[in-house]
Amino acid sequence: MSKQLAATLPVNLIVLGKMGAAYGIRGWLKVFSSTEDAESIFDYQPWIIQRAGKWQQVELEGWKHHNQDLIIKVKGIDDRDAAAQLTNCEIQADSTQLPALENGDYYWKDLMDCRVVNLDGYEMGKVVDLMETGSNDVLVVKANLKDAFGVQERLIPFLDEQVIKKVDLTTGLIEVDWDPGF
Repeated sequence: MSKQLAATLPVNLIVLGKMGAAYGIRGWLKVFSSTEDAESIFDYQPWIIQRAGKWQQVELEGWKHHNQDLIIKVKGIDDRDAAAQLTNCEIQADSTQLPALENGDYYWKDLMDCRVVNLDGYEMGKVVDLMETGSNDVLVVKANLKDAFGVQERLIPFLDEQVIKKVDLTTGLIEVDWDPGF
C-alpha cells in the first residue's frame, strides 16, 4: 500500500483533501478534494498520509467519478475493512509541486500564522484557519491574549481591496479595514 516515511513530519506539506468512507467491498474510498478544481487533487502525487502516528506515502491504483463523488482505489487496499482504516486521513503532498501564482494571489497555507493589523495599527491576532463560505473566503484570526475588546476569535471576510488592504508575505502581515470590536 505505502512506503514508510521518517517518523518526523515531512517538510513543505500541504493538505489537499481527505479520505472519506469506504465505498463498496473491493477497497475503494470516497475522497474529498480541497483543490479549486476537485480533480486537480490527482495532479499532486505521491500522496502522504499520517496513520497510526506514522507518515506513509500512498500510491493510487485508480480513481473515477461516481454520482457527485470522486472515489479512489489505493494500491494494496483490496477490501472494505482495509479501506475503512483510511477514512478521515488527510491527504497531503509536497507544496513545492504547486504551480506558481500570479502577483496578488495566495495559497491559503501562505496566509497561516500571518499577523493581522487594522488601519489604525491595532494588532488583531494571527490567522489560524480559513473558511470557504460560498460567497467569499473568511480569515479565522485568533486574538491576542490581552485583547482590549475581549474577543477570542475574529472572522474577517477575505474581500480584496474592500476589507483586505495589503498582504505582505515577506513580513507575514495582513492589513485590514476592520473594526476590532467584531
